[in-house]
Amino acid sequence: MAVETAGARSGAEEAAPGGGAGRLPAWTTRQWLRAGVAAALAVLALLGTLGAWTLARMTTAIGQLADTGSPALVASVRLETALVDQETGIRGYGLSGRREFLQPYTRGLAEEEAAAARLRSLAGGDARARADLDAVLSRAGRWQEGFARPVASAPAGAPVALASERAEAGRAAFDAVRRASADLQRHLRDEQARARADLDHALAVRDWTFSAIAAVVLLLAVLAFEGLRRGVTGPLERVSADARQVAEGRFDRPITPTGPADLRLLAADVEAMRRRLADELSSAEEAGRALDAQAAELRRSNTELEQFAYVASHDLQEPLRKVASFCQLLQRRYGGRLDERADQYIGFAVDGANRMQTLISELLAFSRVGRVHQERAAVDLGAVLAAALDDLGVALEESGAEVGAEALPVVTGDATQLGMLWQNLLSNAVKFRSPERPPRIRVGVERDGGMWRFSVTDNGIGIEPEYAEKVFVIFQRLHTRDAYPGTGIGLALCRKVVEFHGGTIGVDTAHAPGTRVVFTLPADGPPDPG
Repeated sequence: MAVETAGARSGAEEAAPGGGAGRLPAWTTRQWLRAGVAAALAVLALLGTLGAWTLARMTTAIGQLADTGSPALVASVRLETALVDQETGIRGYGLSGRREFLQPYTRGLAEEEAAAARLRSLAGGDARARADLDAVLSRAGRWQEGFARPVASAPAGAPVALASERAEAGRAAFDAVRRASADLQRHLRDEQARARADLDHALAVRDWTFSAIAAVVLLLAVLAFEGLRRGVTGPLERVSADARQVAEGRFDRPITPTGPADLRLLAADVEAMRRRLADELSSAEEAGRALDAQAAELRRSNTELEQFAYVASHDLQEPLRKVASFCQLLQRRYGGRLDERADQYIGFAVDGANRMQTLISELLAFSRVGRVHQERAAVDLGAVLAAALDDLGVALEESGAEVGAEALPVVTGDATQLGMLWQNLLSNAVKFRSPERPPRIRVGVERDGGMWRFSVTDNGIGIEPEYAEKVFVIFQRLHTRDAYPGTGIGLALCRKVVEFHGGTIGVDTAHAPGTRVVFTLPADGPPDPG
């Protein structure tokens, strides 16, 4: 069988389309799946890296805009407001000489310092912003040194003459401060706009990137589905279709190997199995034809046996009856008138004729089991046993036998054959009794799963264990005819009847003294005997 399978694989390799000079593809389904999964993971890893980079860029743009650009612009506006408050307070104090006008100036100094520190920390990475901040603070310092502090140091109570004297210089110095602050704010607004543009670009890149990831994932799913269809499900469906046609009876339909290497090998194994089945079917058909011929011969032989049985039951018994009748007439008319040897010869002739008649009758009964009496019906074994005991009434009475029986069930079978079974078993129990004690016979029954187990137990001479099987062979006798009469057919007939009904029969070799014959019959009724 291994040779056939190897040949089938070789043939599948040679017939495989696209196999490359009759060679199977090097990759199996598992290898294709591994390669596909590895490629998909690599693509997904690349797309994940691109998506992570896009998100990082967008996060950076958002951070630059929210954490640096906007707070820096707000801080520059606060710085400008603090400087304007200082200029307003100095100008009011110079015109009125009242100390309450110096409060905006004092508050502006503190706010200027805080705003400058905040702006310097926010513009740590922007050299242009730091330079513009330094220019604003430098010009503000010159304005404060040359105008604001001297005016603020003048006595209160009257307008400050120094404010009037240095008004133009102070205005020019503060205008320079305003211009420097405007330059700083313009630069910060430009940086804020650039950060917003970077954020918008990062958002656009993010949208395109994730759209591309979704498209690639969808493409991978389509490719995976199509690859499985072409590489796995398609070849399996073709092999299944070919196998179904073979199962429907088209054993000449070859299995076409397609797909990866392991599926092609699978198809080659199925093809080898198909070839083996086809060969076995051919052999079975040939055996069937031979069996039909043997059955025809057996029917012919059975017909001849039936004809022989008819001849034996009619044509042979008639001459035997005539021989027996005339021998008996000789015995009655000339008995005692001839010498002792003549009487002995006449006795031998009469006994031989009678035994021949008995043998023919029992052989006919044996041959009819399963052939003539084969009606299946419900049989009350208790009634059959009672009929058998009634037929054996004379022998039972002469031997002084006592028979006890449990309640027997109803079984399905042939009443005539089962009657012969009981009659032979009981007559054997009476015939082979012990000369030392009167026969005691016990018929028992018990349920054993789906079978009834019957037993016929006696206290007779018993059967040695080595002869437990021999006694069921036709014409096998353990004693001479002078000791125990009979033909040697009784137990063989019992075995044939029991086996015809689907049971078994044997001798319980563990029972002593006497003999226990145990046989089984199928149980199709209630668990307990009726």
